[in-house]
Amino acid sequence: MILTRLYKEFFNSEKSGGLILVFVTILSLVLANSPWQIDYINFWHFNLGGHSIVHWINDGLMTIFFLLIGLELEREIYRGELSDIKNASLPIFGAIGGMLVPASLFLLFNFGTDTQSGAGIPMATDIAFAIGILSLLGNRVPTSLKIFLTALAVIDDLGAIIVIAIFYTTTITFANLFIALGIFGFLLILNRLKIHNLIPYLIGGVAMWYFMLHSGVHATITGVLLAFVIPFGNGREKSPSYILQHYLHKPVAFFILPLFAIANTCISIGDSWQNGLGQAYSLGIIAGLFIGKPLGICLFSFIGVGLGLCALPTDLKWKNIIGAGFLGGIGFTMSIFITLLAFDNADIINNSKIAIIIASIIAGIIGFSFLKLTLKTQIENDETT
Repeated sequence: MILTRLYKEFFNSEKSGGLILVFVTILSLVLANSPWQIDYINFWHFNLGGHSIVHWINDGLMTIFFLLIGLELEREIYRGELSDIKNASLPIFGAIGGMLVPASLFLLFNFGTDTQSGAGIPMATDIAFAIGILSLLGNRVPTSLKIFLTALAVIDDLGAIIVIAIFYTTTITFANLFIALGIFGFLLILNRLKIHNLIPYLIGGVAMWYFMLHSGVHATITGVLLAFVIPFGNGREKSPSYILQHYLHKPVAFFILPLFAIANTCISIGDSWQNGLGQAYSLGIIAGLFIGKPLGICLFSFIGVGLGLCALPTDLKWKNIIGAGFLGGIGFTMSIFITLLAFDNADIINNSKIAIIIASIIAGIIGFSFLKLTLKTQIENDETT
C-alpha cells in the first residue's frame, strides 16, 4: 500500500507535534502549580482587543486547525482511504462506535443533570497525541494500522465539529450568520469558476470568520467550510488545496496546537483535586474515554466486518484494532475544546480538564503497551512461519 507524500507529511508532523504536546502540557501544569501560578494563569486571561489571549487562541487560531482538518478530510474523501467505500467503511464504523458509546456512558452518569451537556467531551480523539504515541512503536506498526487510526481520528473530528455546530450553539444572530453563509456561497461560486488563486479565498475566509464569530455559531466551523470551497482540482502538488495543506502542517503541529495545549492546561491543582474525580461529569469523562472509546471502536468495527459491510485489512489483526481503540481514548485537545463550550462553571471546567488528562494518559499507556506487546508477538510469529 503506497502512502502519498502529503499523507506522510501529515503523519510525520502530527507524530512530532504529539510529542511536543506532551512536553508543553507538563510544562504548563508545572508552571500553573508553581510560585508563579497567579501571574502565569492571569497572563492567559489578559485582555487583548476586548478578548482574553486564551479566547483568541480558542476561537481564532484553532480555526486554522479546523481548516487543516477540513483539507485533510477533503483529500481523504477524493483521493485517500475514504475515496474507496470498502476501505473507508472500517474506520467509519469504528469512529461511529467511538462517538456513540462514550457519549452514552457519559449520559449514564449525567442524564437529567446540569452537566449532561458534556456528553460530547469523550466523543473526540486527539489526532496529534494518538499518532504521536503510535509512532513511538516505529516500523513494527503496519501501514494499514496507521491509516486506520488517522482516518478514524479525522472522521472523529468531523463528528466533533458537527456536534459543536448542532449542540453547542446557543443564541444565533441570524443577520451575521446569513452574511457568513453569503460569503461562503460567494467563495463557492469562485470555486465553480475555477479561480485557483488562494488570496480571495483567504480574505473571504477571514471575513466569514468575523461574521461567524458574531453569529453565535462557533467561529471554528469557518475553518471546515473554507476547506471545502478551496479548489481541490486534481489534488496534485499545484492544486490550491494541496499547497495550503502543505504549508499548514508545520504551523499547526508546532505552533497552534502546542499553544492551545499550554493555554488550556494551566490548571491549578488544589489539595483536594481528587474530590473532583468523584463528580458525575468526571466519572462520565473517564469512563467515556477509557472504556467507551475502545469498546465502541472495536464493537462497531467487529459488527461492520461481521455484516460484510467492511473488511479487515490482511496485515491487521483484531488485537491491533483493540490497541488502536485505546489510543482513540486520548481525547485531550478536542475534549478540552468541547469542555470549554459545554460548561460555564470554572470549577467544573477545571475538574473536567483533570479528568480528560488522567483518562487520556491511562488510555495512551495501555494502548501503547498493548500494541507494543502484540505487534512484537505478531512479528515473531510471522518470522517463524
